Amino acid sequence: MDLSLDVMAGGVQDDTVRVSIVHAALRLAEQAGSWDAVHVHAVAREAGMSLEELRRHFGDKDAIAGGFFDIADAALLACFRRPGWGELAIRERLYRAITAWLDALAPHQRTVAGMLGYKLHPEHVHLQVRGVARISRTAQWIRETAMLPSVGWRRELEEAVITTIYLTTFSRWLMDRSPGTESTRSLLRRLLAVAERGALRLGFSAHP
Repeated sequence: MDLSLDVMAGGVQDDTVRVSIVHAALRLAEQAGSWDAVHVHAVAREAGMSLEELRRHFGDKDAIAGGFFDIADAALLACFRRPGWGELAIRERLYRAITAWLDALAPHQRTVAGMLGYKLHPEHVHLQVRGVARISRTAQWIRETAMLPSVGWRRELEEAVITTIYLTTFSRWLMDRSPGTESTRSLLRRLLAVAERGALRLGFSAHP
């Protein structure tokens, strides 16, 4: 195996280890009944590694939570590979991309709420700053996965609208106990319909 393949293989192995650490932390959170009760040393033990090894992959507990959101981002990006993706209307691509992200988090909905609550502790200002950066990054990935074509001021407006829709939908989802989170999905459909009507008035295209 040449050097480039060694590097690629190492990257895949690192991703696998990161995912195993995240799953270990999620198991502990479910057992304890809260994210706040999870300790990094316990995650290392659950994952079958030393604290030093865990630290090579995640710098702190919040970074482990970030690893779970990375898994959701990957599910979102995977939409891009679906057959016929580019032929769907933009509104449908946005809907499917955002719901793919939420569906990846769904098995641990209550734990996700705990992760966000942990960030909001008064002493965790640095985590809140990190959270803002993640919101922006995920909103960008939603836009790219949906293949939105605008540039300039229209792109900036799109980004603001998508971020608002994403955060509004996510906020509803966190508290949604309806079967299949149908309440959240209905809200998302409505928000996207309103955004599409506004876009058409501004001369945006609603189709590929």
